[in-house]
Amino acid sequence: MLALISVSDKTGIVEFAKGLKELGYDIISTGGTAKVLRESGIDVIDVSEYTGFPEMMDGRVKTLHPKIHAGILGLRNKEEHMRQMEEHGIKPIDLVVVNLYPFEQTVSKGCSLEEAIENIDIGGPTLLRSAAKNFESVVVICNPKRYNEILEKLRKGSVDLETRKMLAAEVFMHTAHYDTIIGNYLKEEKFPTTLNLTYEKVQNLRYGENPHQEAAFYKEPFVTDSCLATAEQLHGKELSFNNILDMDSALKLVKEFDEIACVIVKHNNPCGAAIADKQIDAYRKALETDPISAFGGIIAFNTPVEEETAQEIIKRFYECVIAPGYSEKALEVLKTKKKLRLMKVPPFRGKKDNKSLEIKRVVGGILIQDRDQELYKELKVVTNRKPTDEEMKAMIFALKVCKHVKSNCVVYAKQDRTIGIGAGQMSRVDSSVIGAMKAKNAGLDTKGTALASDAFFPFRDAVDAAAEAGVTAIIQPGGSIRDQEVIDACNEHNIAMVFSGMRHFNH
Repeated sequence: MLALISVSDKTGIVEFAKGLKELGYDIISTGGTAKVLRESGIDVIDVSEYTGFPEMMDGRVKTLHPKIHAGILGLRNKEEHMRQMEEHGIKPIDLVVVNLYPFEQTVSKGCSLEEAIENIDIGGPTLLRSAAKNFESVVVICNPKRYNEILEKLRKGSVDLETRKMLAAEVFMHTAHYDTIIGNYLKEEKFPTTLNLTYEKVQNLRYGENPHQEAAFYKEPFVTDSCLATAEQLHGKELSFNNILDMDSALKLVKEFDEIACVIVKHNNPCGAAIADKQIDAYRKALETDPISAFGGIIAFNTPVEEETAQEIIKRFYECVIAPGYSEKALEVLKTKKKLRLMKVPPFRGKKDNKSLEIKRVVGGILIQDRDQELYKELKVVTNRKPTDEEMKAMIFALKVCKHVKSNCVVYAKQDRTIGIGAGQMSRVDSSVIGAMKAKNAGLDTKGTALASDAFFPFRDAVDAAAEAGVTAIIQPGGSIRDQEVIDACNEHNIAMVFSGMRHFNH
């Protein structure tokens, strides 16, 4: 029996090779792998010795030889294949163990194009694909986690066909992942004719959006942002699909602020956001916007959670807290809630996320777009009255929140907090009414607030509703054929209006 071993990741390979030798396998190996095995007292045959052809071109050519690939690809049940192998002195290779040059790890650390290219494996994928194609005769392993499982099966006699097929599928997914990473690294088009995507599973989830749906969480390659893909769970129940969606929404919103901030999200919509000089004050103000909706919600902070804040949090029921750290005392306090999920992300305050594309699934395809990481194009006062400095700060605050609310939406805000949020209505005037109603229910006064709208006002009715609520300043993108009608309505109510020139639909 003959095995070929050529691995970049040497994890567990010595123990696996020793197990193969005990089972009577001869081992063919390449440079670095052969050296490690020999130093561990394992006899190996160098590939160059086996093929009678030297490794060359700095190792670029070593296993690309008919004696290797015919030994892997030859069909054992086809007489002509076996005759040709015997005629040329080619032995069947029964087991192939290969993992690939660390291209992803190399480029993620930052490297030159030349170095990246030298970490593109050619022989490895070819060996793996050859062995996977002939899985009925050849056992192929690309994942070191499989070593013990396969050794155990070999000790019991053989590796069953179902397992061989599973290993082959794992190989083709692995090589597709590898090639996709390389292709995406080298490509220059944002939207190429053929789009290949690859993700690595982070974990299985409790369930999907609903308990009858199964779900898992995957991350993209090279992710460096402070996000759920780079988060660490410190405490609490297993994450669900909805937990991740809501935490992602909360984290994206809290990143909008350079000041100490808190955001509370429920069902993918913010129910409160605030900034303050102290974290505890930011939390309290965010909660006051809509304490009823905050029940069972997600809390996000852009600063490490403090003990004083933690003491307030545990007075209510929340699903998750996500922040760039926790003080020791805060962790002790929060862990008294056994089910509360505590997520830690890398620090991000004052940093911008990368400009990766956003993907949305539709039946039969996907939609790709730039992430919405801008806030406004140009601030243009269009009414007779100019906003005060306080009103302008309140409008900008409201706009930051509005950008992360489901469309159609409006947000009532002061310069440091939300007062009322009207989310996800088919009519913008309904959103205005609901936002004012939510504020009233929470005991908050919309008089003197600023209002932000994610898209233009098609009619003056939303302005009239805002005026009735006591709004003194409005920010919206503008661009309607009835802009003048809307501006006239603001002038009638002595409301300052600013056009931002940028729509923020969030479907």
